[in-house]
Amino acid sequence: MTNINSRRQLLWNIGGGLGGLAVAQLLEREALSLENKSPNPAFNGGLHHPAKVKRVIQLFMTGGASPMDTFDYKPMLEKLHGQKLGPAEKPEGFTAPAGAMLKSPFKFKQHGESGRWVSSVFPHQAKEVDNMAFLMAMASKTNVHGPATYMMNSGFLLPGFPSMGAWISYGLGNLSDELPTFVVLPDAKGLPYNQKGPFSSGFLPAVHQGTVIKAGRKNPVPDLFPKEKYPFATRRADVEGFELLQKLNAAHSVNHHRDDSRADARIQSYELAARMQLSAPEAFDLSKETAATNQAYGLENPTTQDFGKRCLLARRLVERGTRFVQVWSGQQGATGNWDNHGSISKELPPIAASVDQPIAALLRDLKSRGLFEDTLLIWTTEFGRTPFAQGGDGRDHNGGSFVTWLAGAGIKAGTSYGNSDEWGYKAEKGKTYCYDFHATVLHLLGIDHQRLVYRQNGIDRRLTDVHGHVVKDILS
Repeated sequence: MTNINSRRQLLWNIGGGLGGLAVAQLLEREALSLENKSPNPAFNGGLHHPAKVKRVIQLFMTGGASPMDTFDYKPMLEKLHGQKLGPAEKPEGFTAPAGAMLKSPFKFKQHGESGRWVSSVFPHQAKEVDNMAFLMAMASKTNVHGPATYMMNSGFLLPGFPSMGAWISYGLGNLSDELPTFVVLPDAKGLPYNQKGPFSSGFLPAVHQGTVIKAGRKNPVPDLFPKEKYPFATRRADVEGFELLQKLNAAHSVNHHRDDSRADARIQSYELAARMQLSAPEAFDLSKETAATNQAYGLENPTTQDFGKRCLLARRLVERGTRFVQVWSGQQGATGNWDNHGSISKELPPIAASVDQPIAALLRDLKSRGLFEDTLLIWTTEFGRTPFAQGGDGRDHNGGSFVTWLAGAGIKAGTSYGNSDEWGYKAEKGKTYCYDFHATVLHLLGIDHQRLVYRQNGIDRRLTDVHGHVVKDILS
């Protein structure tokens, strides 16, 4: 980057002002493009092979959504209900000893031409199963929320590694100069387990970390616009201040931070903030949506309003060029998420109802707008839950088996891969870890997961570590 920084300084010395700023931005983009091996247009936006997916929306259910109470029908649990068949000793990561076998308190029905079994907690998603492909035997290496959340996002149990969104940003770059490449829409109640760790850029350049947007606030992007009590902060003052700040940052970067990506990330964040002052108000303005759209997403219903608003915002962002959007349901902690230790019958229905209608609306909206042709929609969680009871009718953590579904571009709709055992306790056939899930998503984006690497401390790191295979059974 030294060459680029010197050329930038030269431009400032010669001309400065907006002309210098504009060319400096172009040079910086050129440098990043060379560093990141920008996508070859001949590959349909892909890095290594033709891409079927241009953008991704990931819906993450924090806390461990119960598979046998949502998508993984287990009639054997009805026969074994009440019997003590679980492990005698408490497995690592369980919060209590295993209780008796617990049947689902919810009715299951088959839906669509695919005959997919779905419980009564998801009546809206049940109507869309023929658009989805299910990974029925996902597994985690841990029964603990924090490490499992890291694993599903970065491929590692420990902090410090880049998230999938950061890897995608690094590998493919942005689709728009006016909006962030990787956006995170957390639950209004709070951030997930590990706080901002699941959307970190890790050892990748800091510019690739997720941009957190709190959709429920009056100003979703903090400090994007000046407060009313500062009348001197006009648009002209912004421009002049921005020019000076750019000059100082460029000089400081040359002299002090040649190997520190945080300096360049700050510079680029200021540039993006300036552009977002023009683009963000329109992107976040849901008043432009029709009454029918608001109703479809459940924006008029207190139960679905928060998640519905964020799903709608996710659609607006990908429509306008954001490449990766992550929408979280649930906060870190013992309540307000999918961690249903106390009572599946009482705790699961409210959280399921808060997301079900908005998710189905988002899927239909993407289809109706033609976005399904190059957008991937994902529903997942960090692990599953036990087939035996905890306390009365709660369920404990279980990394043995859980469900993920994908829909949209490149997906063979109405299919499934793998299955858990008769209890839903362990993945039995077609077990898939986060590595396989990540490899499949990257493949759809035109990326070979074995070739997207970053040298860190003498090691060629990748999202899938030394594992992973593309799950071709669910691809069209």
